[in-house]
Amino acid sequence: MQDQNEAAGLRPKSGDEIALELMKFIATTTGYAKGAQAVGFSGKPPRTPEEQAEALLELFEKCRQAVARKPAGGGAA
Repeated sequence: MQDQNEAAGLRPKSGDEIALELMKFIATTTGYAKGAQAVGFSGKPPRTPEEQAEALLELFEKCRQAVARKPAGGGAA
C-alpha cells in the first residue's frame, strides 16, 4: 500500500522544472552571474544585482531551449 502512495505522488516533471534544475546546477557549480571575486585590481567592476538577475534569466531561457530540443538521433537507442 505504501508503494502505491509513493507512486501516486510521483509525476513527470515539466520542461520548465527540468530547465530550472539545470539552471540551478550550472549556476551553483560554476558561480555563474556572481562576477569575479578578484583581489586587487581587476578589469571589470562587480556585477550589480540587476545584472546578476538578468544573467540568470538568460541562462534559464537557454536551459529551456536546450530541454525543448529534440534529440539529434531521432529515435530510441
